[in-house]
Amino acid sequence: MSYDYLFKFIIIGDTGVGKSCLLLQFTDQRFQPVHDLTIGVEFGAKMVTIDGRPIKLQIWDTAGQEAFRSITRSYYRGAAGALLVYDITRRETFNHLARWLEDARQHANSNMAIALIGNKCDLSHRRAVTKEEGEQFAKENGLIFLEASARTSQNVNEAFTSTATRILHNIQEGVFDVSNESSGIKIGHGRALGPAGARDGAMMQSRRCCG
Repeated sequence: MSYDYLFKFIIIGDTGVGKSCLLLQFTDQRFQPVHDLTIGVEFGAKMVTIDGRPIKLQIWDTAGQEAFRSITRSYYRGAAGALLVYDITRRETFNHLARWLEDARQHANSNMAIALIGNKCDLSHRRAVTKEEGEQFAKENGLIFLEASARTSQNVNEAFTSTATRILHNIQEGVFDVSNESSGIKIGHGRALGPAGARDGAMMQSRRCCG
């Protein structure tokens, strides 16, 4: 299937917060209550429509254990978007967010769009982190924020599409140099020509140079 852009995503956060379950719910619309710990990385892909444009999301789900941190870091490079996930029922997963975010900003593209996702909101009776705390952390760090549930699928699609929407808007604003592979963005083969007779990427690049 043709698409306008391909965006590379990475899912990061502590082990056991539900990263793999979020990916499975997004790509396959199913929940797997018992999931083996991710070893290294897992992969998924899905087509979405953003502002009427077909976008392919290529998603890398990373292991949360410290032992795999060096592998995870290699996937930060070349990612246009990230989901930073914590478990609303486990305070320590929230406390570790600053370290994850520092890691991402150190190793990833500086323009990477990041969404903070408080997973397991279906377990609000066991909540250890308030929604306001999540909102505040996201606001202080310029992140998109959503609480979601991989079990019930609440806000799962929104977590990915809102991040993709920010990436697309950043492309349109000339923030990304889409001709650079490390941006985590590829222009699709079926791209229509823009009003100036050039692909979006080419127009963005020329505007970027002159800005």
